[in-house]
Amino acid sequence: MAILQFQETPARGPWSGPEPSGEEQRPAREPLFNAPWPALALVVVIVGGYALQSRFGLDILVQDYAFSPAALEAGRWWTPVTALFLHGNWPHALMNAAFALAFATPVARFFGPRIGGVLGFFAFYLVCGALSCLAYAGMHLGSPAALVGASGAVSGLMGAAARLIAGSGRLGRIFSAPVLGMGGAWLGINLLVGAIGSSFVPGAGGAGIAWEAHVAGFLAGVLLISPFAWLFRRA
Repeated sequence: MAILQFQETPARGPWSGPEPSGEEQRPAREPLFNAPWPALALVVVIVGGYALQSRFGLDILVQDYAFSPAALEAGRWWTPVTALFLHGNWPHALMNAAFALAFATPVARFFGPRIGGVLGFFAFYLVCGALSCLAYAGMHLGSPAALVGASGAVSGLMGAAARLIAGSGRLGRIFSAPVLGMGGAWLGINLLVGAIGSSFVPGAGGAGIAWEAHVAGFLAGVLLISPFAWLFRRA
């Protein structure tokens, strides 16, 4: 979040039937987008949301819908969710959309296309994002710094995807090599951002990076995918 296989073809045996036509010999076409539709819908929400936001201006929306510890203390309880739909600029929105597509694809496929699975996928995304904001607030009590962006929620998808990679499509162990490897790399990147700033981060636009929210989002994703899988009958 920003702070403001190849297989050898076997030899053919004798064939007395008709030769396949040209159409039958052509390989099946792969779809342009192989991601499940909830993952694509999430990308549309992120990009379309910023397109809509850009018509109004970020300054107008920050006061009521961006998250900050101070806003939460003032009673604006909706901001841990609404802040996920705001972004600082186009590079910020597009970068989050790209990462969302990458990590939402295995998670949405795991939850499945039925209505319960789709609802579970989006609820999981929102809960991870909200918890990332709350974790930031717990470390910066009373801070007026406004947070916008979907990266805390996307980090949750990353954590869940790591569990799925560990289990080859099912839920793997929390302390598995993929989870520890991805988590360690993500922690290292974010600690680096916290130490030297965000000038090298694409889309940051000079704004601060809430690295604490990224780490918290990843941890939330790793831990919460199990109860969400049980709740939505995919354990």
